[in-house]
Amino acid sequence: MSIARGGRLPEGVAEAMEALNTSVFVDNRLWREDIAGSVAHAQGLGRAGVISAADVAALEKGLAQVAAEIESGSFQWDAAKEDVHMNIEARLIEILGDVGGKLHTGRSRNDQVATDLRLWLRGRCAELRSALIELGSTLTELADREIDVLMPAYTHMQRAQPSRLSHHLMAWQELIRRDEARLADAAERLNECPLGAGAVAGTGFPLDREATARALGFDHATHNSIDSTASRDFLMEVSGALAILGVHLSRIGEEIVIWSMHEIGFVALSDAFTTSSSMMPQKKNPDVAELIRGKAAVLVGCHTTLLVLEKSLSFGYGRDLQEDKRPIFDACDAALVSVRALCGALSEVQFRRERLEAALGAGHVCATDLSDYLVTQGVPFRQAHHIVGGLVRVAEEKQVQLGELSEAELTAAHPALGHADARAALEPSAAVERRSAQGGPARAAVTAAISRARSHWAARRA
Repeated sequence: MSIARGGRLPEGVAEAMEALNTSVFVDNRLWREDIAGSVAHAQGLGRAGVISAADVAALEKGLAQVAAEIESGSFQWDAAKEDVHMNIEARLIEILGDVGGKLHTGRSRNDQVATDLRLWLRGRCAELRSALIELGSTLTELADREIDVLMPAYTHMQRAQPSRLSHHLMAWQELIRRDEARLADAAERLNECPLGAGAVAGTGFPLDREATARALGFDHATHNSIDSTASRDFLMEVSGALAILGVHLSRIGEEIVIWSMHEIGFVALSDAFTTSSSMMPQKKNPDVAELIRGKAAVLVGCHTTLLVLEKSLSFGYGRDLQEDKRPIFDACDAALVSVRALCGALSEVQFRRERLEAALGAGHVCATDLSDYLVTQGVPFRQAHHIVGGLVRVAEEKQVQLGELSEAELTAAHPALGHADARAALEPSAAVERRSAQGGPARAAVTAAISRARSHWAARRA
């Protein structure tokens, strides 16, 4: 008979039910957290006088042996024992006999798995945050390296206004900064300990739940035993943060794909982050960016799975929650590999500066600056916008750029456009420097943003 089935249930179990019931080959990933929680629980039982000090020492030693066996690969996971918890407990009983059977006093697999998940996810959040800090720092240093490279800013994927590459890279960095902060916030909220909540209504043993929480590095014990075992909003919150991260990484990946096109040619990825074609020998495909776009679908899907899993689930624990592990495992894996790959690709990227700056030579990117110049001459902006729009139409009919129109053509649109200052307004580098307010692309503004970001990431790393 499987230990997990209990004395009331029959020994036989249908093959299909066993396949449905078994989760050990998914949740055995929690073995370290399960053993850590078991050690803390044994110590709590000892403090409460429920078991003797000798029993506590034996349980600690037995659990250390189980951990060593799992670490070495000699431990045999058994599907008949259903999950990571019962596999570990069964082996503990094999080692210690009846003493091993005392470990589960005052706890349920319900509070056990909720504790394991919080411990595991706390560790993964720390790992993901570390990777995001590295990515944010990489983007910041890349922006510093490319500070003097100009390029167009885009709206609707059309050239819009003169800007600089560093300003664009710092926009990517802002997304990553918020992603890391979201994870930090979620990690803080999940850091409470369900152990001692029992199956649903707590335990009658005098356990000090706060002491157990502190022993496991939690801020405090959970406040309600029903909520402790029945709720997985901490998984939804982290997976939601990761889904947003996935969308952000996908946007960056999309731009890298576009910028890598021969027709654009803004960026060259290193060979380590690209592949060729099995048929076309000339190909150099931006696989790192495309794969990151694909992982975004995984992250959004995992978040959706966790939302739907708990939708309409009554309080307390329902076995539906067995399905909560694979999506959060997959989400953390997909996010971590994506962040690390993007960070690696960006650390080796080469920007084609001449192509970026050459892109300023088309698309009438200084049209807004010419409108702004008219405003300085007392023309209402809406009227200035109309005047310059007409000049753009003339330029397009002549198949030239706005700055290539003659003085007579400019003056015909408005007398003020005959001044030398009007022609200067059509110089992209000057246009960039005019945008010097905080958050703008002027060199001083971007340098200040880089300095702030560098300090931010240094503080987060510390």
